Amino acid sequence: MAQARDAGCTGEDAEVTAWISAATERITAYTQQLFEPTVAVVVADVAPDGTCLLPRRVRTVTAVTPVRAGDDAPSLPSSAYRVTSSDVLGAVDAVHLRWGGYDDLIVGAESYNGGWRGLFDRWGAEQARVTGEFGYATVPVLVTQACALLAAHIQAAASPSDADSTASPGLDVDDEGNNVKIEDTDDETTTPVAPSASTGSTQVDALLVGYLNRTSLIGGI
Repeated sequence: MAQARDAGCTGEDAEVTAWISAATERITAYTQQLFEPTVAVVVADVAPDGTCLLPRRVRTVTAVTPVRAGDDAPSLPSSAYRVTSSDVLGAVDAVHLRWGGYDDLIVGAESYNGGWRGLFDRWGAEQARVTGEFGYATVPVLVTQACALLAAHIQAAASPSDADSTASPGLDVDDEGNNVKIEDTDDETTTPVAPSASTGSTQVDALLVGYLNRTSLIGGI
């Protein structure tokens, strides 16, 4: 969360970036939410009317694939669904499968076979795997403030007692019994983050309570 650079942390730019990165990871683990546009994969239940409610704010969808046992199913063409996003007032984050549609060029989705609805029913697919970009267009101000506060909290908890020592981006932080490896890296690769019951700061937890989302992603973060 680049907006949190005025975090009240001290040190070189690389060190401050490392503290913010550590705070961001804790916030992600606590909220299980995406606050910056992130490519990810979500598996959602398919309702009887073909609606797949998504647990994250969706920005764009690049692939929708029925989930079934055995071989991977082919991705559906964009004509087989439409996407709505809560970025639009009154809308919800969802993929709406076009149950009334069909494609005579796709085996199993022909008009005489029941189209997309018939394809899902024959496969016994009750879920759809949705690949796309999820997250807020801009990080909410409250989340930015929470990240700045948590970064300063983590740095304070990791400050060595020896005044001649300085914290470095690679410091192992033992905060409330948790070991955290802080590193500054330009690598944009994301890895799954396991849910956490707290960020390590009750004050930050209180700020973020309105953003909690306990539905896990299959990939992305």
